[in-house]
Amino acid sequence: MSQENRPRHRHLLAVPFALGICALALRVCSAPEILAHEAITTELTWTRNVSRIFYSRCAPCHRQGGAAPMPLTTYEEVRPWAVAIKHEVLARRMPPWGAVKGFGIFRNDASLSLPEIALISSWVQGGAPEGDPVFLEPFHLHEKGGTGMESGDSRLPVRDAVRLDRPIVATGVSARPESAEEWLQLTAHVPDGAVEHLVWLRGPRPKHEMDYWFLQEISLPTGTKLVCKPEGAEAELRYRELRAASGP
Repeated sequence: MSQENRPRHRHLLAVPFALGICALALRVCSAPEILAHEAITTELTWTRNVSRIFYSRCAPCHRQGGAAPMPLTTYEEVRPWAVAIKHEVLARRMPPWGAVKGFGIFRNDASLSLPEIALISSWVQGGAPEGDPVFLEPFHLHEKGGTGMESGDSRLPVRDAVRLDRPIVATGVSARPESAEEWLQLTAHVPDGAVEHLVWLRGPRPKHEMDYWFLQEISLPTGTKLVCKPEGAEAELRYRELRAASGP
C-alpha cells in the first residue's frame, strides 16, 4: 500500500467512529427529555379519583392563605410534589395526626384511611395522570365540623398517674408538643378492672397543641386511675363534671 493511500483509509475508518460518538452524544443529551415523560400505568386520575381526597384532607392547610407552605388544590400545584407526597403519606407524616389507629376513636380524626393511602400511592406510582377535566369537581374548602368541645370543658393534667376523686365524663385529650415524648399513651383503669384506651400518640405530630376529641364521651367513675406513659410524659384529659340526676 502506497504512502498516499494510507491517510485516505485512516480518514474512512474515522468517519463511522465519529458518527457513532455523535449518535451516543445525542442519546445522552436527549435522555432527560425522554425520562421526563413517565409511562402511565394506572387508570386512577387526579380529576376522577385523587382531587377529592386532597380537597377534604389536605386543602384545609395546603391552600392559598393556609397554614402550610404551598397550596395543593390543583393538578398543576400537586404534580411537581407527587413523589414527595407519596412518601409523606406512606410514612403517615401527612396529614399530621399522630394517633395510632384502633387505640381510641376520635370525631376529628384528620388522618388518611388505608384505602386513601393506597389510592394516592397507586396514582403516583402509575405516573400521576391528570385525567379528563369533565370529571373534575370545582375546588371548595371542606369546612371542619365542630371539635366536640362543649362550654365548660375542663383540663386535667396527667403526668405518670392520677386517681379521680369524683366521677367525670371524658370528652378528649390534649397534647402539647413541647411536653410530648417520642410516644405517649394515656389509659384509664376503672375500679372494676376494665381499661379504657384513651389515646396513643406515636411518630411525628403537629408543632402546635393537638386536641383528640372522642367520638363518644367516656364516663369515668370515682377511683379511676389515669396512667400516662412513658415516665415523665404529660397529657391533659378534657372532661366535664358528671351532673347528678335531678330529684322528682
